[in-house]
Amino acid sequence: MATSDFVLGGLASVGATFFTNPIEVIKTRIQLQGELAARGTYVEPYKGIVQAFVTVAKNDGMLGLQKGLAPALCFQFIINSFRLSIYSTAVEKRWMHNKQGEISYGLGLMWGAIGGVVGSYCSSPFFLIKTQLQSQAAKQIAVGFQHEHSSMSDALRQIWQKNGIFGLWRGSVAALPRAAVGSGAQIATFGKTKSLLQEYDLVTQPSCNSFCAGLIAGSIMSVAITPPDVITTRLYNQGVDAQGRGLLYKGWLDCFLKILKAEGVYGMYKGFWANYLRIAPHSTLVLLFFDELIAVREKYDLHY
Repeated sequence: MATSDFVLGGLASVGATFFTNPIEVIKTRIQLQGELAARGTYVEPYKGIVQAFVTVAKNDGMLGLQKGLAPALCFQFIINSFRLSIYSTAVEKRWMHNKQGEISYGLGLMWGAIGGVVGSYCSSPFFLIKTQLQSQAAKQIAVGFQHEHSSMSDALRQIWQKNGIFGLWRGSVAALPRAAVGSGAQIATFGKTKSLLQEYDLVTQPSCNSFCAGLIAGSIMSVAITPPDVITTRLYNQGVDAQGRGLLYKGWLDCFLKILKAEGVYGMYKGFWANYLRIAPHSTLVLLFFDELIAVREKYDLHY
């Protein structure tokens, strides 16, 4: 695995995150409102994406739309450094190709899932802090448990002091299904779609090919990832007791069953459209930036 692939994967995701973090703030708030309450029995401060943007800007200020940006950048850099460098290596080593020399969707799913799991586990503390900072809101529009962090560094300090290293990785194992499903679907779809678009001469210009493949991959990913994303958001944001145990959920399965019982299937897809509007452009931009950065590296022979 080339060091440059690792760095370029991280840089590609950082560039995309500046544009997509506001919609992730909205997505997180929608996923947390009405937690473990039946539909129609709770106040909804966030009734739709556009209304939610206005509500956050009005009550938290315009900067409220970029809450959690610092940990989001750290999270995205780490997870995509692993995901995209593993993907790139698998393509270069032809580990994603079948006996006929074609890119295999199944192998793409496997390598995408592996990259997602490794990256997710390593970046878990930043996802934890990102979620908790993004959920912080003015009292009148607050949803979910409200953590009292003033910044990313303050959150790291507080969690470390209260629960140690295990507190920073709380929920990390439960986040692995989200990473495996989302990353597998995205990477496999991206690689296969690029190959098909070229094979059938539908989109042959490299940048346009990457853009179209990234958009399709992001759409598939958003459908696959929303239920595990809701679970991960709930687990990371819940309050904990003195021993670091969650106040609402014991783990991934417990969270899944409680959401289904209290909120139904609808609860598993809370924030779907916000998630789609975040993932589709984010996926498109990340994969486009990654391909463009690789092209620059190849052009100027910047291997290291």
